Amino acid sequence: MSKLDPYELEILEAYESGKLKPGAGKAERERLRAAARATAIKDKRVNIRLSSMDLRDIQARALEEGMPYQTLIASVLHKYVTGKLSEKPSAHKGAKRRLPPPSG
Repeated sequence: MSKLDPYELEILEAYESGKLKPGAGKAERERLRAAARATAIKDKRVNIRLSSMDLRDIQARALEEGMPYQTLIASVLHKYVTGKLSEKPSAHKGAKRRLPPPSG
């Protein structure tokens, strides 16, 4: 399971203690479920080329998050196109990538 931030922990504790009650009726919940399913449909395939280092880093980050790396890539792209992607400091503080040797 992913690490939860303090707000998520507060919600989880409220749910588990029974303090959190559903606000939507049955019809509204079904409408929201249908919208979520429609949003999650992946009906197109895309092939991209990545550097070995980028792919390795993406795979490592996906492992930290507990998800397949393809799902992580799709999530990042979705957040970007919906304007929800915000830049944060790297979790790998001080980690430097090695440059490839000069060609020629």
